[in-house]
Amino acid sequence: MPRGPYRRGVRFLLRRWPVVVRLAIWSVLETGQTFLTGYALARALDDGFLDGREAVGLGWLGAAALGVLVAAYGTGQVYRAVADLVEPLRDTLVRQVVGRGLREADGAAVSRLTQQVEIARDTFAGLVMVSRSFVFTVAGALVGLFSLDPRLLLVVGPPLVAGIALFVATLRPLARRQEEFLVADERLAGQLGLVCPGLGDVAAAGAEDDVADDLGRGVEREYATAGALARWGVLRTAALAVGGQLPLVLLLAAGPWLLDRGVSPGALVGALAYVTQALLPALHNLVHGLGASGSRLAIVLRRLTWDPPPEPEPEPECGDEADAHTPEADARTPALHVCGLTFAYGPHAEPVLRNLGLTLTRGEHLAVVGPSGIGKSTLAGIIAGLLVPDAGDVRVAGLPVRGAEAVGRRVLIPQEAYVFTGTLRDNLCYLRDPRTGPPGEDELLAAAEAVGLVPLVARLGGLDAPLVPAELSAGERQLIALTRAWLSPAPLALLDEATCHLDPVAEERAERAFAARPGGTLVVVAHRISSARRADRVLVMDGAHALCGRHDELLERSPLYRDLNGAGEWGEEGAASHPPLALRDPYRVDPVPRPGLPGDRGHVVAHRSVGQMEAVGDLGDRRTPGGE
Repeated sequence: MPRGPYRRGVRFLLRRWPVVVRLAIWSVLETGQTFLTGYALARALDDGFLDGREAVGLGWLGAAALGVLVAAYGTGQVYRAVADLVEPLRDTLVRQVVGRGLREADGAAVSRLTQQVEIARDTFAGLVMVSRSFVFTVAGALVGLFSLDPRLLLVVGPPLVAGIALFVATLRPLARRQEEFLVADERLAGQLGLVCPGLGDVAAAGAEDDVADDLGRGVEREYATAGALARWGVLRTAALAVGGQLPLVLLLAAGPWLLDRGVSPGALVGALAYVTQALLPALHNLVHGLGASGSRLAIVLRRLTWDPPPEPEPEPECGDEADAHTPEADARTPALHVCGLTFAYGPHAEPVLRNLGLTLTRGEHLAVVGPSGIGKSTLAGIIAGLLVPDAGDVRVAGLPVRGAEAVGRRVLIPQEAYVFTGTLRDNLCYLRDPRTGPPGEDELLAAAEAVGLVPLVARLGGLDAPLVPAELSAGERQLIALTRAWLSPAPLALLDEATCHLDPVAEERAERAFAARPGGTLVVVAHRISSARRADRVLVMDGAHALCGRHDELLERSPLYRDLNGAGEWGEEGAASHPPLALRDPYRVDPVPRPGLPGDRGHVVAHRSVGQMEAVGDLGDRRTPGGE
């Protein structure tokens, strides 16, 4: 097992040596109480009750009771010292996990932060208490046995050592099983983190069975590792029986032999008290505490604190040369460059994106259109650095999309806008770089005017009015999020159906405001076809392939784009719903009701997995529109 966690653990304790010394001092009180448990009882019998001196016997019992009270006070101080060790460890681990998750977009960060950090915190506290208690309890008991009669050690010592040795022999295999369990848990958490946000894409690709099988194998792996871990509990029980129960049996069996050789009855009763009241409970706590929690702590700490070697900077691909970041080079560098992009939700799923290439110059306005579930939001998530592509290269302003320098050069506005409790000003300034200072009143009002937030500002009572997110409509929340993004320093704005709750006029105003930002580049996952008509270029995604071009070019080249334009404004009130085909039509494709009816999106729904898709406008003509 790697020594890294142990070395870090030693350094952690050495840096807090005053707390460790304080912990040891208070633990000495427990040693005294353990010693008195057997010794005072033996003296009470031999020198007191058996000798006819009840006062002496009661005095020794009183001394034992006083030792319990003193030890209780020491235990309370021990808990304070343990807290001074545990909480700094937890804070350190949280900082490392959060920093690593933000730096590397670690898919297992959620499992580490919500589960493994708490495992480390709780097991470390339990380990300190158990190991400390075992050491001082065994020391007090062995000193007491030797003080009563050294021959008692010959009966108690060998099985105690054998039990501890058996227990130590299980630690390494137990640690391996524990690591296998944690690896399986992380893999399953990573799989769920990929699949859950993309259920719509999974359904659109007809990959439900493959994804379910893949997740099922992950569950089976975690179940198998948990079973193997549980089976090692049998050896822990055996170690406890040998080291804790066997000395008790041997003392009872060897009682006559010990009495015949001069061991007093009080000494024998004291030895039984040491075994039953000190050694057996201490060993029980050690086996069940250190056996599972100790190995778990070692593995968790190694996984939480292991820093992987830094990945080399990706070399330029697909002819994209990395220019030095000079003003001249920045002016030539594309705002967004995508090359050979492929992405699938799972190793056996059909790719949602396949070999996609795209380049946007600075200041360009791109609209992304296509049927629901075709991968538009997936593309936005990859450009935003939220998803990791299976293949290909994505660069924002010439920088690797998942690099730290690219984070401040893009901003994503999702469909469900985030607004937090506070003032309107706080919400609007949330994405501003603190080094440049907060925007002034004029800048905030200018942004609100550009995006269309002024009526809401007036209704709320000004920029410093308090916000209650639950009292805002979905459209109002979107306007706030859009204005916040407009004020951000990021030159690349990604609108993933970020205006779906706005009316067409408000949507047009917001999009034109982003398109007019100085030096800004805009990518819009379109909610209405009018967004595509306003864009400089349009990316049409249809699953089999993607086309990118101007509006008039795509009307000639893409049957799907012609159908989307001929279907009217998606969600537009008063438009006709057509074609009037019945559900379960002979072509095995159902048209979803469009304008004026529930579920309006202009989509099509297949009864089953199909190799080709037809747009609504092509239903009934018995031909495939351009390979869609």
